[in-house]
Amino acid sequence: MKNYASPNAKIWTGRTSDEQLYLHEKIQCIPLDEITWTPQKSIALLGYACDEGVRRNQGRVGTVNGPKSIKSSFGKLPNHLSENVLLYDIGDIVCVDGDMESAQDTLAQAITSLLQKKQFPIILGGSHDVAYGHYQGIHNYVSSKNKKHTIGIINFDAHFDLRKNMGKGNSGTPFYQIAMQCKEENRRFEYLCLGIRKDANDRLLFQAAKDLEANYVLSETFQMPFLNEINTWINAFIQNVDHVYVTIDLDGFSSAYAPGVSAPSPVGFTPYIVQECLKTIINSRKLISMDVAEMNPKYDIDNQTSKLAASLVHHVIHTMFQV
Repeated sequence: MKNYASPNAKIWTGRTSDEQLYLHEKIQCIPLDEITWTPQKSIALLGYACDEGVRRNQGRVGTVNGPKSIKSSFGKLPNHLSENVLLYDIGDIVCVDGDMESAQDTLAQAITSLLQKKQFPIILGGSHDVAYGHYQGIHNYVSSKNKKHTIGIINFDAHFDLRKNMGKGNSGTPFYQIAMQCKEENRRFEYLCLGIRKDANDRLLFQAAKDLEANYVLSETFQMPFLNEINTWINAFIQNVDHVYVTIDLDGFSSAYAPGVSAPSPVGFTPYIVQECLKTIINSRKLISMDVAEMNPKYDIDNQTSKLAASLVHHVIHTMFQV
C-alpha cells in the first residue's frame, strides 16, 4: 500500500513488569490488513504521518513525526484495561511526495475497514487535514448501514478550520470541505467547535461559521466555571445526531500545556475542561471514532505535548472501557 507503513514495535518501551502494568506491554503491533473482527472490545491506534496540510497553510511543519512521538509517550503510561480489551498499534498512514489527497483517501479506507471490523479507531496526527479523510471513512461506513444516519463533529480547537479550499485543501480547510460535501449530498452539516479564539479567526471565518450554521463556544467561555452550561450545549448537539466524531487539535490548548504544535498560543484552553467534556460525550454512547491532531515534536519541550496527547487518549479509552 503506497501510503501505509507497518507498526514499529521498537517505539513501545518503558518500565517492565510481569503483569502488563504498562501500556507498552499490552499493545499488539499488527499490520492494518491483518486486523480481523473480534467479539472483544478492541482499540486500534493508527498514525497519520503527514504535515503537508500545514505546509500548504503556511504553518510550522514537523507534525509528520507526531504519531511516533504520541505512541512513545502513550506506551509508558499505566495500563488499567481489563484483559479482554484488545489494544493494537496498526501502523501509520503516510504522505508520499506531498500527495496529501492520496493519504486522506487511504485513511478513509482504513477507517471504514476498522469500523466494519468493530474496532474503535484512534488516529494520531499529523496536521488537521486528518479530519477530512477521517470523516470520509466514518461517512462511508455509516452510509452503508443507513444513509439517513447523521454524523456530528465535535472539534476541540482554537480555529474553525473552515477556510475555503482554493484548489487544494490544507490543514485549515477540512470542515469547509466536509460542509460542501454535505451540501452536495443534501445532508446536514453538524459541527460543534469548542474553544474558538477571536484572535485566531478572521471575520470571514466567523461569517463562514454563521453561513454554515456551525455551533461554537468561544475560548473565554470554554472554561471550568461554565462546565454545566457547556455540557448542556454538548448534550443538545448530540441529541440531534446518530454518531459523534471527536477531533482534538492540540494547538487549541494553552502553550503552557502544549508548546509542541504548529500554531501555539498562551491563551488557549486547559486539559481539565476537555477531559470533562469528553466524559459527557462518551456517556452519550454515540462516540464512533476520534483523532488527536497537530502534534509537532520539533517544537515540543520535555515531551509535554506528546504526554498531553497520550494522557487524553489514555483518558478516553479508560473511560470507554472501564474495568
